[in-house]
Amino acid sequence: MTSQEHEDLLAQAFKDNAPVGRLQEERGSSEGEAPTVGDFDLAERNAFRRVHRDTTIRAEEQDDGYEVEYRKLRLERVILVGVWTEGTTAEVEATMDELAALAETAGAEVIDMLYQRRDKPDPGTYIGSGKVHELKDIVAATGADTVVCDGELAPGQLVALENALNVKVIDRTMLILDIFAQHAKSREGKTQVALAQLEYLITRVRGWGGSLSRQAGGRAGSNGGVGLRGPGETKIEADRRRLRAEMARLRRELAAMKTSRDIKRERRQSSAIPKIAIAGYTNAGKSSLINALTGAGVLVEDALFATLDPTTRRAELADGRAVVMTDTVGFVRHLPTQLVEAFKSTLEEVIEADIVLHVVDGSDPFPLKQIHAVNEVLVDIVRDSGHAMPPEIVVVNKVDAADPLTLAELRHHIDGAVFVSAKTGEGIADLEARIELLLNELDAHVSLLVPYTRGSVVARIHEFGTVLSEEYQPEGTLLDVRLPRDVAQELAEFQVS
Repeated sequence: MTSQEHEDLLAQAFKDNAPVGRLQEERGSSEGEAPTVGDFDLAERNAFRRVHRDTTIRAEEQDDGYEVEYRKLRLERVILVGVWTEGTTAEVEATMDELAALAETAGAEVIDMLYQRRDKPDPGTYIGSGKVHELKDIVAATGADTVVCDGELAPGQLVALENALNVKVIDRTMLILDIFAQHAKSREGKTQVALAQLEYLITRVRGWGGSLSRQAGGRAGSNGGVGLRGPGETKIEADRRRLRAEMARLRRELAAMKTSRDIKRERRQSSAIPKIAIAGYTNAGKSSLINALTGAGVLVEDALFATLDPTTRRAELADGRAVVMTDTVGFVRHLPTQLVEAFKSTLEEVIEADIVLHVVDGSDPFPLKQIHAVNEVLVDIVRDSGHAMPPEIVVVNKVDAADPLTLAELRHHIDGAVFVSAKTGEGIADLEARIELLLNELDAHVSLLVPYTRGSVVARIHEFGTVLSEEYQPEGTLLDVRLPRDVAQELAEFQVS
């Protein structure tokens, strides 16, 4: 595809597709407002997803009469398979629905799903032999291309299922890695995803036929002897060696990128502007929330893992105080450990923040499970970093689409949660007030007498603090303020008792 065709495709996406208008509606924008960077990202992503289900347009449908078949791109057809080990029927169906959402986000069409009640997954084939035969019949009847299992398959299970079904088999981890590979945009994000994929694949390298028999040698008579010794390295060993070399190269690149990220983080910390990290389950509405709070116009999409590269935006609270908000990558149940390790430098943004906004999808049937999954990842990051967990505000989003009984359950279990709708703006003012209150608790309450010759100091106080009162006296300006403790220490010379 040429660059001009690519631009035409994007232009058509803005003309025909709904997401841009939906974004503007969520932000309360006027109809004539210029599109944001997030609008362009969403249009580009949707443009390449709009495919025709018709696989063939034959020559007789063409006016020119040429006997040519025009092939159209077809979505990969997948069947979902799960094992029900605990919980209720509603919980396992919600789990399978999440797996279906992951598959659709990856660009597949879910044509069927099935799950089996077992105490634990079968060690040989993940599901029992009877279910394998049933699944094979379903694959043959539907013409499915791929089977997706809701769990991390061992290499032996993967091989056994592929041999039995004669189609491609992937697990939940491979599916999530594929989504990350599609959505990563920055150089650092792409490198992190590539490293996670290699760490997963290195234990699953396989060989076929003669590629396994290249190594021979040893004492004569034991395995063929003279003339039958191989080159000394099997094909699998050579593949693994190349993978390890590539992983080492990616780790060096990430180490260099981490230095740049650390410098930027230190610069933000030295600015004394409060830092707020927005974390939570994937598709909980974190990007929509940062748009509602800052008007940033970042990418918003009703899909899992739409945001991989962190976005930092500056905002101003109702009391005039400036803050910096960072939108981070979303979490998910059973998030692959390879991704947690690869994105650790990105997730450290949460630990370095002054406040964490933990966003929860109120419209999900089991939001408490989402909270538990996010907390598991955060605890691991905090333990590895050696830092204390910053103060947290639980933000229940999408209350406009939530079940009232679910909201009542959340109010009962979570003290101090803020209920908002980033789409309609409901509760946003309450959230800003809660942020201001928490920042005030973290600040130092001081009285400062600033000479009139030091006007820049007064401007700095207004920028970084909350001015409770301001009086003009003969000696200078007397201010009763709340300031970040670092700023208060810098201005200790102006403090009065």
